[in-house]
Amino acid sequence: MDQLTLGVGTRLQHTALGPGVIVGVRYADYLISFIHHGIREIKKDDPQLDEIIPENVTVEVETQSEMEKSLLGILRLWGGLTEVVPLGDKWKGGQLVLQPGDKSIKPKEVPIDVFFHKIVMARDRLRVLEQQINGHKGLSDEEKVNLQQYITRVYGSFTTFNVLFKNKEQYFVGEKGTSE
Repeated sequence: MDQLTLGVGTRLQHTALGPGVIVGVRYADYLISFIHHGIREIKKDDPQLDEIIPENVTVEVETQSEMEKSLLGILRLWGGLTEVVPLGDKWKGGQLVLQPGDKSIKPKEVPIDVFFHKIVMARDRLRVLEQQINGHKGLSDEEKVNLQQYITRVYGSFTTFNVLFKNKEQYFVGEKGTSE
């Protein structure tokens, strides 16, 4: 299977994670919503990944598939396609304290869970931006790849906040082999 050509809505089977549907496409990865494991970022060339090709496709299956694509589009458009991302246990109830260099200015305290929610929302909005870039009919493939690489670098800038996440599979991932 040529996994570099799969698009949003493609049904897949992962040996370890089970069945899923592509909900986002990045330069080297897919965002896949797995039935039992939520949304995961999987490399396009992952050998455990196989496309599910429906046999004996009927009108009902085609209609259902079109309905799923339409629903995914609406959810992405309105920002409803989000996952529950838990804060690491050690941070629950904590405070983020911003201490100005000028000691005459009062520090700013923000509950860590509020700060974490804002980080997760920024990540979700980046994902929606990625999906809109991938689906944009006016951009060439080269332009899409260039924008995807830029977004990947933005993800790399957010890796500092991975310490707040409870689950490693929900971490920000930037370009491999570079430090930002």
